[in-house]
Amino acid sequence: MEAPITSTDLKEFKKISTGKVRDLYDYNDTLLFVATDRISAFDVILSSGIPNKGRLLTQLSTFWFDKLFPIILSDGTHVGHHLLEKNVEKMGLPASAIDSLKDRTLQVKKCDIVKIEAIVRGYITGSAWSEYKKSGTVNGAPVKSGMQESEKFDHPLFTPSTKADQGDHDENISLEEYRKLIPQPLAKRIEEAAIKIYLSASEYASTKGIILADTKLEFGVDAQGNLLVVDEILTPDSSRFWPVAGYQVGKGVDSFDKQYVRDWLKSVGFDKNSPVGPVIPEDIVNKTADKYYEGYRMLTE
Repeated sequence: MEAPITSTDLKEFKKISTGKVRDLYDYNDTLLFVATDRISAFDVILSSGIPNKGRLLTQLSTFWFDKLFPIILSDGTHVGHHLLEKNVEKMGLPASAIDSLKDRTLQVKKCDIVKIEAIVRGYITGSAWSEYKKSGTVNGAPVKSGMQESEKFDHPLFTPSTKADQGDHDENISLEEYRKLIPQPLAKRIEEAAIKIYLSASEYASTKGIILADTKLEFGVDAQGNLLVVDEILTPDSSRFWPVAGYQVGKGVDSFDKQYVRDWLKSVGFDKNSPVGPVIPEDIVNKTADKYYEGYRMLTE
C-alpha cells in the first residue's frame, strides 16, 4: 500500500494554514486546497496517516459538488460552491508541483468564512444521543420522548456548533444562540441550504444502500456576496454514512469512516486533551483505509 502523505511543502506558494487534514496555499487570487492523508480523532491530529485518504475525500467532494449544485432557496437565492478547478493540469501550476498535488488538490475561490459549523442530523447518534439520554434535548431543544439510539428523526434537525480554532473543541449551540451570532437573512439561508443539501444527498445515498445519518457543512461569502459551500462536503470525515444492511434501531451503527481509529484510541485510554496523537497500529490503518474506500465506491459507482 502506498505510503500516506501527512504533510506538504510547496515552496512555490505561500502556505496560509495547516488544518486537521488540509493544507491551504495562496495562489494568485485563488486558493489551493490540498488534502493530505492526515487523520484526526477527538480534535487531535494523530501521528499516523491513512493511505490515499486525501484523494478519496477530494474526489468525493467533487462528486457531490457536481451532483447537487446549485441549491435554490425559497427566496430565490442560488447557493453555489467554492470549487473553481479540480484538474491540477489545468491550474497553471509549475510542472514540479503537479505529481504531489494530483487528485488531492482543488483550486477554490477566496471567501469570508462564516464561523459556524452547519450540522444537520437525520438520525439520533453521537453527541446528540449523549445529550438526549441526559436531558431529552438536542442542542438544548426538546425532542420527542422515547427515542432509541440511531432512530430517525421525524424531520432533519439543524444543530449548529461553533467553529473552533485547531486544537480547541467545537461547541454545540442552540438555534437562538446561532441566530444571535449570524445576521439575517444569512442565518436563515444557511439553515435552509444545509437542510436541502442533507435531504438531496440522503435521498441519493439511499439508492446506493447507504444511510446519511448526519453531516457537517461550512459556508462562506465570496467577493460578490454569494453564499457558497466551502471546505469538503459529504465525506466520511464530515458525515456519518451507515450501510443499510447493518442498520438497526436501538444500537450504534458502524460508519464508513474512522470509527476503527476512535475505538482503538478508547481501548488504549487515549487522553483527549493530549496535544499529539499516537502512532496507529498497521492493522487499524489498513482497516480504516478499506472502510473509506468502501464508502467512496458504494456512493460513486
